[in-house]
Amino acid sequence: MRKKIKKKKFFNINQKSFYFEDYLETNQKSKKEKSSSISQDRIYLLFFLFFSLITIFSIKIILVSLKDSEVYSQKNNLFHNITLRRDIVDRNGVIVSRNVKSYHAAVNPKLIKDKENFLIKIRLNFPDLSINDINKKLEVGKYFYLKRRLDQTDKKKLWAFGEKGLIFEPFQSRIYTHSNLYSHILGQVDYDNYGISGVEKYFDKNLKDKKLINTPMQLTLDTNIQHIINEELKKALKTFSATGAAAILMNVNNGEVLSLVSLPNFDINKRESITDKNYINKITKGVYELGSIFKTFTIALALEKNLVTPDTIIKNIPRKIKCSIHEISDIKEFPKNLSVEDILIRSSNIGTLLVAKKIGEDDYKNFINKINLLKTPNFEIEELGTPLNFKWNKCKLETISYGHGIAITPLQATATYAALTNGGNIIEPTIIKNKNKPLSSRRIISEETSYKINSILRKVVTEKEGTASLANVYGYDVGGKTGTSQTYKNSNENLNTFISIFPTQKPNYALLVMLENPQIAKELIYNYRGVKIKGTRNEAGWNSVYVAGKIIEKIGPILAINNEEFYNKNVAKKLN
Repeated sequence: MRKKIKKKKFFNINQKSFYFEDYLETNQKSKKEKSSSISQDRIYLLFFLFFSLITIFSIKIILVSLKDSEVYSQKNNLFHNITLRRDIVDRNGVIVSRNVKSYHAAVNPKLIKDKENFLIKIRLNFPDLSINDINKKLEVGKYFYLKRRLDQTDKKKLWAFGEKGLIFEPFQSRIYTHSNLYSHILGQVDYDNYGISGVEKYFDKNLKDKKLINTPMQLTLDTNIQHIINEELKKALKTFSATGAAAILMNVNNGEVLSLVSLPNFDINKRESITDKNYINKITKGVYELGSIFKTFTIALALEKNLVTPDTIIKNIPRKIKCSIHEISDIKEFPKNLSVEDILIRSSNIGTLLVAKKIGEDDYKNFINKINLLKTPNFEIEELGTPLNFKWNKCKLETISYGHGIAITPLQATATYAALTNGGNIIEPTIIKNKNKPLSSRRIISEETSYKINSILRKVVTEKEGTASLANVYGYDVGGKTGTSQTYKNSNENLNTFISIFPTQKPNYALLVMLENPQIAKELIYNYRGVKIKGTRNEAGWNSVYVAGKIIEKIGPILAINNEEFYNKNVAKKLN
């Protein structure tokens, strides 16, 4: 029996099996899915990176926008290596000193295409620059500075050149908004923004304090009053042909200086080196014999010691007194018998000398030491004068009594008058607002004596025989004392001074006006006690007093705005 042989089925080799076909398709599909998965991962990664960058930049922009734009620009511009300084403002917040963005003009010779044309432009626009020096530097081919500290006019001129080789380097520049007006107070800074004089030097570290950079330093000075006094002194220089002038206005109760002017002055923005001594700060640096203003000190001390009263009669006053080899006399003839107050009102040298003898050298010496008249004054600038040393030899008491033989600064004289008239309290002058320094408890005289002195100083202005009638400005109760002194080298050169206080019933301000070498103003018409007369004399009463009167007349209303009691009192007087 035959076995049945199972026939095997053979497939065509060219035919794909189901298994084989499925494998290829599956494999290709797997590859496609894998490739698609990788592409999506990359997209997600790139998206994440871009999203992160956008987020970071967005956060940065928000932070930058929230910051103070000015401080940010100062920290992140090209001035990061330059010292920044605080603003300085006056008592009313008016800016007087500030750092601003300025430029130096530099040249890269390699970028100058037409050097001849460039030099021609320089010659036409900047004739003060040396063309030969610039040409040599161009030939060397090294980077150099063409002009430092450009002002806006020069910058525009150079910008108009259209030269790629001109580079404007930014830097921090200190500008003074009133140029000449505060030249003797603010001082200057050097090219690196470090203070070299005045307030800028005295407070250099404070003005560079980063913690205070956004808080201005406030001075006691009033720009409006400073401008008025400056203008009146400039007029006085012309009217009286004087070589110099100065004035200081001080609050007698707290020592705040509202104005300090010294002429001639200079533009501190130009940063020029000035060696002429006539440009010194005459109020703080100048040391002078101020003449008869010292007579007030003598009379005040005699009253304080109860040696005399204002009505005490000094009898048999001689016309001349010989002291050692010197002869002391009065400028004009006075009655032989004068009351103590008349001695001050008429300004008698001999009468004051006799009162000083009643005081004695020891008490007078103690008085001068108590008010530190022979020491360098304390004030917030470094340009300070030191009174001349002297010995208490023969005739020193006699000559000092009427202001000769002793030289001090006008600042010290004004501070002493402030103390004599504010009730007797010694004050320390200051130009820093809100100093919060307690008033001195030291007294120079009693309130009673101070009241008597104020009354006499008022009579110096109002009485017929007084020497300061031209300062009698209606409504301000001005009192004061004149001082006329001569230089040792030339008897024709006068230093004429007037210290005024107002209002005398309750003084708030002391004003000193000083003229150097004034001449007779022959063409000036004075209103002297209601009479029109021409000038014929060269004394403080005819120039310094005249100028002080003009100043008080103009600044009085400004001061009264901030002094309601003073203002109301004067209004009431006018109404009555």
